[in-house]
Amino acid sequence: MTLDRRVVCSPTLISHFEAGRRLPKPDDAARIDQALGTDGFFVRWLEDLESKYADHFAVVAELEPHATEIQQYSISLIPGLLQTEAYARAVFEAYSPNRRADLDARVVNRMARARILDDPLKPVVWTLLDEAVLRRLVGGPQVMAEQLRRIADLAEARRLRLHVLPFAAGAHALMESMMTLMTFEDAAPVAYVEGFRVGHLMDDPSLVRASQSAYSLALSEAATRQESLALIRAIAEEHEHGQQ
Repeated sequence: MTLDRRVVCSPTLISHFEAGRRLPKPDDAARIDQALGTDGFFVRWLEDLESKYADHFAVVAELEPHATEIQQYSISLIPGLLQTEAYARAVFEAYSPNRRADLDARVVNRMARARILDDPLKPVVWTLLDEAVLRRLVGGPQVMAEQLRRIADLAEARRLRLHVLPFAAGAHALMESMMTLMTFEDAAPVAYVEGFRVGHLMDDPSLVRASQSAYSLALSEAATRQESLALIRAIAEEHEHGQQ
């Protein structure tokens, strides 16, 4: 008997679980354990993953290490993969001012995600930032200066393909979205969009193609690599010397 029949769900859903595009629900995980005789492994794995990340983001965190290319756009803050510890701490404090008990653990988990950048070759990471991200004072001037120099250093080391959408670019295709696109060697690409405490992972080919097209259009409006680096370094200096 095939796994989908033993777990009582569709073959398509099983393929999504196997490819990592979706997380099983707790009852699905329990049935998979029962079908495979894995003694609660999948239930424990799911509980561990969801304890580290928000429910809507857990599957994305699971996919990141397997991606060959990640393209991300942010309109409001530095993407989590690129955040310094101080910047991440300031973000979490602002998001959940009443959740201090697990603040350190959440920061540690975010820093752990960034270890995929230790590999010099993959995933290839493209980052497109709205100029507002660079100027918004998250954590104070010194935190911002350190954060901007961090991403500039990664870009200069060629570990990051970094571009800025300056205010002068005006309206663009992604101005209402925070988006991440991921491609894989042995699985279909996915797109992830995020809002306030919600996120949506898309694997429908037409939606992924539309997302990729929007990203390309926005990237075409961005400053060049050298212009972007110069702007980031200049704004870091402004933060450092209190000129914001």
